[in-house]
This record gives sequence, structure tokens and C-alpha cells, in this order.
Amino acid sequence: MTGDHRRAWLGIDIGGTKILAAVVDADGRVVRHARVDTPAGDGPAGILDTAAALAAPLLPDAPDTTVGVGAAGTVDAASGRIRFATDILPGWCGTPVADELAARLRRRVRVENDANAAAVAEAWIGAGRERPGLFLVAIGTGIGAGLVRAGRLDRGATGLAGEIAHLPVAGAEHLRCVCGRFGHLEAIASGTGLAAAYTAATGTPATGRQVADRAVAGDPVARDVVATAGRALGRVLAGLAALLDPGAIAATGGAAPALLPAAGDAYTAELLPAWAGTPLLPGALPDTAVAVGAARLAMTQDLERES
Repeated sequence: MTGDHRRAWLGIDIGGTKILAAVVDADGRVVRHARVDTPAGDGPAGILDTAAALAAPLLPDAPDTTVGVGAAGTVDAASGRIRFATDILPGWCGTPVADELAARLRRRVRVENDANAAAVAEAWIGAGRERPGLFLVAIGTGIGAGLVRAGRLDRGATGLAGEIAHLPVAGAEHLRCVCGRFGHLEAIASGTGLAAAYTAATGTPATGRQVADRAVAGDPVARDVVATAGRALGRVLAGLAALLDPGAIAATGGAAPALLPAAGDAYTAELLPAWAGTPLLPGALPDTAVAVGAARLAMTQDLERES
């Protein structure tokens, strides 16, 4: 770890498998960072204790800086409370993350959904840099998304703008989504969807990451599962390009590299000529995007307060 804390902000990524804290300077450079596994089994208090212990030694010297947090789940940005979360983090729904971390760190805390934070980072210094806007899709266990226009996060009327996980998609009509309904994109193109399709075809349980890795290694069943998922994803993203006109679309997350070849082909084939200049790109910040984006949101809040 190198660098100093002059005019820097702290961003924290609280995910289902890892917690990453990063000190980010005004140009988006990560100057210090630390990472631990998420103690999901310890409940919300244990997770927040771990996040605070990881972050405390990295706090910038200036005591008036806000700490940014990108958290798994649907977030009430005004209060920093988790409105909805899956069982990946048991008991996480309803957790007042901003208040709890503010008490532990003695700093103001701004909390945002992790995919939204990643979109902010990619738009700032990553795949969407110098583009008028960016739609980011994050493909992990589930599917998250974020929309940035003219450098600002577009959260929509209820804070859920851009969420595509539960869009109906051709080819998934018989697949049950984690929400309980059938036919949604997450049921076919998420890590959970990849795992379910591979297990159904082979009788051998596998995680989404394992299916993606096996596809890259040449496993024919895994390749077919990934190609089907990628085509579904690409068609949806082509429709979103027409709907949102974002400037660029980026895909990130553990399954994205495996899905992108088929997704890119389907995206190009489906995209109307008017949006031919809207590229589908791999994310440029796969490991640090959430923490960097959270720090950027904290930075923006502080600079606006000071102006």
C-alpha cells in the first residue's frame, strides 16, 4: 500500500463475499486499500464491525470527509438503510448501514447500491470515461445495474432506475427467477441461472463461476449454457441501448467475461443502426469499481457541501 491521504476519500465495498476498503484520491487513483472476506454468518452487526475495523486505519486525516459505501441490496439513499436484500447476507434487509457505520467511524456516511456505485466509477475513470453516459450491468450471483448520465447517477423516481434483472426475456419462459416469477433475465443470465441450467443438463451441481470457467476451458455443456445466456443478455442490452441512449454499455462481474462474446454478437445483431455507435464494453475496474464509485459519491457530496 502506497500513497498519502491528502484530499482523499474512503470508499467501502460491502458485498456477499468480500469487504474492500479503498482510499481514493481526487483523480480516482486507489492509494491504499485493504480487503477481507465478508463474515456473512455473523449477521449485520458482525459485517459492520468487520467493515469498520477494516476501514478505520485507512480513514483520511481530514475529519470532515464523508465515507462512501457501496452495499449489496436495494438501498434507500436518503437514509442509508437497506430496503431489500437476498439471503446471501442473512438479516441484511432493514439494516441502517449509514447510521451504524457513522457511529463506528465517527464520520458522515453515504450508502449506495453496489452496482450503482460501480457504474459511477466506470463512468468516471473506467469504460465510460469521456462518454456522455454509461449503463452498467453487473453479472454475479444475480444481476445488478446502474445508469450514469453526464457524470451523475440517475436513480429514477424510486431509486431503482436501470434495474434489468427482472425484465422478461425470450428463452427463459420456463425458468423460475429468484423473485418467484418466471421468464426474467436473472433466471437465465446470472450466476444462479448458469448454475441451474448446467446442473439440469448434467446432473452435476456447479456454481455460476464454475460454469463460466468450464465454458472457457471448453466444456461443451457449459459453453452451450453460457452462449444461451449471453445471447439473452445481448438482446436485452440492445433494447436498452434504444430505450436509454446511454452513450456506452459496460458489463462487469464474475460471469461477464464468459458471457460477453455471445452477448456481443447478439447485441450487434439486434442493435438498430441509429445506435450502432453505442458500444458494449467490458468493465475496466473489475476489483475496485464499487469502492471507487462509493468514494466518488462521497467526494461529490463533500464538494457540493463546500461550494
